[in-house]
Amino acid sequence: MEARLDEIEGTTQQEGFWDDHEKAQKLLKEKKRLESKISEFALMKRNLDDIGVLIEMAEEEGEESMVPEILQSYGDWKRDMDALRVRTLLDGEYDASNAILSVHAGSGGTDAQDWAGMLLRMYTRWAEAKGYKVKMWDLQDDSEGGIKGATFLVEGENAYGYLKTEKGVHRIVRISPFDSSGRRHTSFASLDVMPEIDDAIEVEISPDDLRIDTFRSSGAGGQHVNKTDSAVRITHIPTNIVVSVQNERSQHQNKEVAMRILKSKLVELAEREHKENLAELAGDYGQISWGNQIRSYVFHPYSLVKDHRTGAEVGNVHAVMDGELDYLIQEKLKIKE
Repeated sequence: MEARLDEIEGTTQQEGFWDDHEKAQKLLKEKKRLESKISEFALMKRNLDDIGVLIEMAEEEGEESMVPEILQSYGDWKRDMDALRVRTLLDGEYDASNAILSVHAGSGGTDAQDWAGMLLRMYTRWAEAKGYKVKMWDLQDDSEGGIKGATFLVEGENAYGYLKTEKGVHRIVRISPFDSSGRRHTSFASLDVMPEIDDAIEVEISPDDLRIDTFRSSGAGGQHVNKTDSAVRITHIPTNIVVSVQNERSQHQNKEVAMRILKSKLVELAEREHKENLAELAGDYGQISWGNQIRSYVFHPYSLVKDHRTGAEVGNVHAVMDGELDYLIQEKLKIKE
């Protein structure tokens, strides 16, 4: 990183650096990111050196009373170091990007819709705790309870790098609050995650491959809702990917956002399928497969969250539902695919 920083600093001092304003801004953004990472590493090194000094002082003076402070300092340092180590794994092409998330309720009626709403809240709480911004683009409420689906943007550095590990089917086991007999139910919801693609990346999509429908928005959103056909649904015919947006103020804005989401999904899909040409993508990619869940959230007969890919477990399911996902995310990131 230091070598790359030197290279960028040399470039910024060259004559004509600002001739290409967009390229210059991109380089300065990279420079700022590198400086932040390098200073963070330097701070970690200084903190470890300070702990070493404390240990030496305690040994020389025979001060056992300093041991709790040293252990606390080392514990804090190790926690920060583990987090830093995980961030170094976020080296994919789009890992630093914002993330677009889509939650969909599985079969199971109100229980599944309630579960989808719980997942939406969980990821929103996680994002806010990280200092990320959340912007809702599409929310399909249900009159009986929960949501049928939602699409939202999580803005912040490395949002996609962290959240890409959450893509898949999530299962809940609990006593259903909608079952008058108090029976245990299993419900499913899926999460799709894609990077928000930079406008600088050109994505060619043939207009002939698109079916665009407009419909009346539903749910909260101001006086324009339910009065005009401002909501937009775009179907990419070759892949059967469907994107709906209704939370912007006009049909034009909704269509613009829907196209951004579609482009992001197609680029992410092409990368996953190792296809260089989007035209090669075909098949039914409209929904994540319901076959194998990535994680189970058990509320009854015991409390446990288990990730089936890593074996990682958390005993406090309520803490996880409040957004404490870092351990589960980090364990998956540590397994380099």
